[in-house]
Amino acid sequence: MADDNSIELWMDRRRLAALERVLNESGTDTQTVMQARLDELYAQYVPAQERTEINMAIEAERIAAEQKAEETRHVSVFHVTENGTEQYFKTDRGHEFLDAAHRLRLYLQENLVTDSFAETYVCREAITADEFDEMVGVRMDNTGKVVGAFDIDLDKREFSAVNIMNGWETFAMGDVSTVAHHAFRKDCLSAEQKWAAFLDKLDGKQITSAGHLSARSFSLSDEIIDMDNGKLNFYIDANFDVDAVFGTHVCTDENDDYINLYANYDMEAQKVCDSLDIILWKDDGQTELSYTLNAAEKEVLLRAMDAYCQEQTGGMNVVEYSKRCMAQTDSPQAQPTM
Repeated sequence: MADDNSIELWMDRRRLAALERVLNESGTDTQTVMQARLDELYAQYVPAQERTEINMAIEAERIAAEQKAEETRHVSVFHVTENGTEQYFKTDRGHEFLDAAHRLRLYLQENLVTDSFAETYVCREAITADEFDEMVGVRMDNTGKVVGAFDIDLDKREFSAVNIMNGWETFAMGDVSTVAHHAFRKDCLSAEQKWAAFLDKLDGKQITSAGHLSARSFSLSDEIIDMDNGKLNFYIDANFDVDAVFGTHVCTDENDDYINLYANYDMEAQKVCDSLDIILWKDDGQTELSYTLNAAEKEVLLRAMDAYCQEQTGGMNVVEYSKRCMAQTDSPQAQPTM
């Protein structure tokens, strides 16, 4: 430890050699024995109260050092699917979008020889699916602690990354690999130039993917409904590829099916509800479905609700508007006068 001091002792080399020989034969060594004797002297001569105070100070310093290390730790989190196997992990290397894309390019070109893409991250630490979603939320908060969050599905050939402004953005894996190759093709380019080239060539290549709804998917319209169950109900325009996300078959001329899509805001808890409500209309009637939202999708949806509330109410965000709705619900009804 940084506050440890060494003590220098002197002994004739012949005596020291004899002592070390005897101690080695007994299965120990001089340093271990001397440390034990020093600890005995400390316990014998330093008062108990003072030893307690010193121990508390050492423990406080240890905890403070661990907290500082955790605060300055930069991680990236991954969900990788390959050959039907899913792995969730994090790495301290702080990989960003371009880094992950370049590594994928090398793996696909067999320049990284491993049994799976996840194994190219040697210093990875396994995490749970819930921990992954939690860290995706931290990435959206842009605290700097999580510098990259990725969902890479080699079976579906999709590469999804969290953008702090738009939430999930998904691309065809081939597009990401090709663009990463172009960004790194010229060694003379600076890191900033590589980033600019990478993002410029990917712009407009986003695709729609289940589990990766982005800000562009949440276009709200119609009236905000104050429901009797303590929730605000928002209508979402289904102007994206709903079949790719919900597994329906409405984006076609083969039938007249369509869906109504709704999001809810819990006024008491002041948060976006966990799932979207879907009503699928077909010739033989309607079917109710649901879609579970992840942390990034909730965050961009909350931003959309905020903006739409301000637009519809003349400046109130969703929290302020929900508080007004609850206050009106709780106020006693006026009694008729005689």
